Amino acid sequence: MLRLPSFKVERPESVEAAVALLVEHGEKAQVIAGGTDIVPNMKHELFTPEVLVALEAIEELRGVRSAADGTLTIGAMTALATVASDPLVNAGAPALAQAAGLVAGPQLRRMGTLGGNVLLDTRCQWYNQTYFWREALGFCLKRDGELCHVVEGGGRCVAAASNDSAPALMSLGARLHIVGPDGHRTVPISDFWAPDGIYNKHIAADELLVEIEIPPRAEGHRGAYGKLRQRGTIDFPLFGVAARLDLSGDGSVQDADVCVVALAARPLRISRTKELMLGTRPGEACFEEAAASLAEQARKQCHPLENVPGDPDYRREMIPVYTRRTLFAAASGAGPVHAL
Repeated sequence: MLRLPSFKVERPESVEAAVALLVEHGEKAQVIAGGTDIVPNMKHELFTPEVLVALEAIEELRGVRSAADGTLTIGAMTALATVASDPLVNAGAPALAQAAGLVAGPQLRRMGTLGGNVLLDTRCQWYNQTYFWREALGFCLKRDGELCHVVEGGGRCVAAASNDSAPALMSLGARLHIVGPDGHRTVPISDFWAPDGIYNKHIAADELLVEIEIPPRAEGHRGAYGKLRQRGTIDFPLFGVAARLDLSGDGSVQDADVCVVALAARPLRISRTKELMLGTRPGEACFEEAAASLAEQARKQCHPLENVPGDPDYRREMIPVYTRRTLFAAASGAGPVHAL
């Protein structure tokens, strides 16, 4: 049986009180939102905080709001199940609603939060194991060791960003609102990630993510999310892809973006997306040709490693398949792309 280490729980009722607790306890404290990731990691002794700062009592961190200009604001403590089912999110940011609806299973989506998914720790099949297992292997760069088991001789951790919400939010141009002891700051989500599997986010230990802001979408906005995983539920992505298409009044693509996750320490943006898709019309041959070209671009740009379960060669072959299917799903307004 895996047991939790001893710890104390603090339940502040305001953002300011939560930040004060993080400052007070320093490296001994960590934040807990829904607890669906940090609790298993504590059982594996990946994290051993003495104090957990629980955000459950801070009501201002929950809810979905829409401004007059169409800006969506989602509190960091909003449950993933709420994000997946909310009519404002489904209408204005369908890729995000679909991504939230494919995280884990229904019980975990009711507990897990959007903020927690954005801040999800990077994952690796050599790291997300029990202490006994990791000790027998000699540990790794990310925790307690000096050796990378994925890249021989590698000096940088390549644990993978595996948060389904990240590529969807990147494709939407989301901004993160963060509060710390020095006040409030706003970070474009594309600037939030770092290429380091040990710590891949630009947020300090005494800062809180309080809300996610999605700017107004174009009138002809379309979006979809595709997720490759071993089972039809529960699993983290072997590959995740979010597609955004903005259609003009005549039905042609005037802007587009494709972002992916579960390959490297940070989500990635597929280059040349707008260039390839611009001016094409869904349902016409030009769109199909452009989608095929973009799928091939994704295959060339993405290089799966043995950092997550699943054969990397198979994952590589599925990258163009899921990229193309997700583009068509976005164009048609269909639901998420995933294997059942």
